[in-house]
Amino acid sequence: MEASKQRIVVKVGTSTLTHDSGAVNLRSMEHLVRTLADLQGMGNEVILVTSGAIGVGTAKLGLSQRPSELRMKQAAAAVGQCRMMHIYDKLFSEYNRSVAQILLTGDDVDDPERAEHLTGTFEALLELGVIPVVNENDSVSSAEIETGRHKVLGDNDTLSAIVAGLCRADLLVLLSDIDGLYSADPHTHPDAQLIHHVRELTPEILEMAGGAGSWRGTGGMATKLSAAKIAIDAGCDMVITNGQRPEDLYDIVAGQDVGTRFIAERSAQL
Repeated sequence: MEASKQRIVVKVGTSTLTHDSGAVNLRSMEHLVRTLADLQGMGNEVILVTSGAIGVGTAKLGLSQRPSELRMKQAAAAVGQCRMMHIYDKLFSEYNRSVAQILLTGDDVDDPERAEHLTGTFEALLELGVIPVVNENDSVSSAEIETGRHKVLGDNDTLSAIVAGLCRADLLVLLSDIDGLYSADPHTHPDAQLIHHVRELTPEILEMAGGAGSWRGTGGMATKLSAAKIAIDAGCDMVITNGQRPEDLYDIVAGQDVGTRFIAERSAQL
């Protein structure tokens, strides 16, 4: 598919969407929305997978810290999701774009019939020129926020990769608080090199995964490499890059070396 016409799934992490306090980072969200609206205007189809509901809900409720009790986390997620969709709808409307909310649980993507209906819904929305905004349904699902249980999703890196497969996307971009996959931890190894292309998830590549992310998010490099496997197995390229620079999406869509690109066999043969 031409670079000017791609189906793109963009996942944005909590650390990009919120300040350290947990409050919404309006500048970051506005910058992201403007870029996505422009990419759609260029002829691309755009799907946004967003995190941040619990963090935003925690701040909205005036709680001093993220709740530890499951039911309170789920309540915070319900409040935060409402707040975030209101902001997304308002910002995208500024650029004459329509959005739709899709909240998913593991059961939704694990069941073949539900997954088929989801694919149809995504296709219809994209056909109508709507930008789907996707998140895990934390108010009814504990896969991500309660550990130690069977999970299909479990984090939004995995969710975005599954969505990319359901939508038959050409490209998945994970916007995070890191520039990409490094040869070693850049915080402790100043000479660590950014790896621009990965064509195979070798044991050496998998060993480069670090621990969990920041307190506001749940995803570390291990979840991103897991997502990369799901994406490339579905024939979709995946890029990890820094969410502080949403304008890098232009170069990523054009195929330039930004962040780390995991190359699916489909595109490797082009």
